[in-house]
Amino acid sequence: MNRNRKLNRSLYWALPLIGTLLLSACSEKKNNTTTSTLVKTAIVKPWLTNQPITYPGKIKASADVKLAFRVAGPIHRFNVEEGQFVKKGQLIAEIDPRDYKIQLAATKAEYKQIKAEAERVIELHKRNSVSANDYDKAVSGLNRIKAKLDAHQNALKDTRLIAPYDGFIQEKFFDTHETVSAGLPIVSMINTNWYEVEIDIPAADYVRKDEFADFKCETEVFPNVQFPLKMLEIKQKSNLNQLYKVRFKLEKQANYNLAAGMSVNVNINFLPKETALLSIPISAIIHKDEQPQVYIYQAQTGTLQQRAIQINELLKDGSAIIKGALKPGEQVVSAGVHTLKEGQKVELLKPVSSTNVGGLL
Repeated sequence: MNRNRKLNRSLYWALPLIGTLLLSACSEKKNNTTTSTLVKTAIVKPWLTNQPITYPGKIKASADVKLAFRVAGPIHRFNVEEGQFVKKGQLIAEIDPRDYKIQLAATKAEYKQIKAEAERVIELHKRNSVSANDYDKAVSGLNRIKAKLDAHQNALKDTRLIAPYDGFIQEKFFDTHETVSAGLPIVSMINTNWYEVEIDIPAADYVRKDEFADFKCETEVFPNVQFPLKMLEIKQKSNLNQLYKVRFKLEKQANYNLAAGMSVNVNINFLPKETALLSIPISAIIHKDEQPQVYIYQAQTGTLQQRAIQINELLKDGSAIIKGALKPGEQVVSAGVHTLKEGQKVELLKPVSSTNVGGLL
C-alpha cells in the first residue's frame, strides 16, 4: 500500500517535467524549421530602342485623276474601255477634228499673207523707205497672227486625249458621239507606276518623327515579304480622333501584283540611341524614400537584394524601360514586392504546367 502511494507520488511530480521537456523539444523543432516565401520573378531584358512600331494601313493609287479635253466638241471615238490598262502616250479618246482643221487651214492662209506683207515692210524699213510707225504695225501684226496660228495648231492637237502615265481606266463618264465642253472630265484614270500607303499615328509617335529611321510594309496576300516605303509627308494637324496622317510612297514591285485597296501593316523603325536601356515589368517596381527600386533574386543564396533604378519610360504593355544597376538575365521579383524586405529568404514560384491548369493534379 505504501509502495503504491510512493509510486503515485513520483509520477505526480514526474509528469509535469516530462510534459515540459516534450513542449520544449517541439518548440525547438519548430524554430529550427525555416519557411521561405514563394515569389514570382521576371527576367531583365535589354530594351531595343529601335524596336519598330506597327500600324494598319491601306494601299491607294498614287494618282486618281479625271482627264478632260482642252477643247469642246463631239467625241469622235473612244479607244479604251473601263478597266483597260493603257501606257503613257496612248490615245484614250478623240474629239471630231473637222472644225479645228478648217480653222487651222484658214489661219495658215492668213498667216502666209500677213507674213509676206510684214517681210516687205521690214525690208523697206532697213532701206529707210518706210516710217517707224509702219514698221511697228507690221511686226506687231506678224506676232499676233503667229500666236493665233500656234493656238489653232494646239487646239487641233488637243482634240486627241493622251494618257499622261501608265495606268488603268477606272471609269468613263461619256461615250462616242456625245458632245463635251472643254475641261469636263470624260474618264478617270489611276496611276500604277507607284502607289501610296496611308496610316494614322497617335501624338505619342508624332512627337518622335525626327527619330524615324526607315519604313516597310507587309500584306497577308504575300506573307513574310516586306516592301520598302518612302515617307512623303506627315500632316501637321490631327484629325478629330487626335491622329496624324502619314503618307508613304510604295514603288511598283515587279514580282508581286500589288493593287490599290489592299490592307497592309506598316512598320516604322527608329534610330538607335547610345544609352543602354532595360525592360522589366512595372509590377516589379517599388518606391522607398521616393526612389524607385526592385528586388533582385540571388540564386546562390536564395535571398533578395534591393537595388535602386531610374525609370525612363512606362509602356502600355505593362513593362517599364529603366536605367540602373541591373544586367540582362538577372531575375527581379514581379509580384507581391510590397511585402518583401532586403535579405529575405525566398523560393521561386514554379511555373504552372500547360497540362495541369489550376494545379489540380
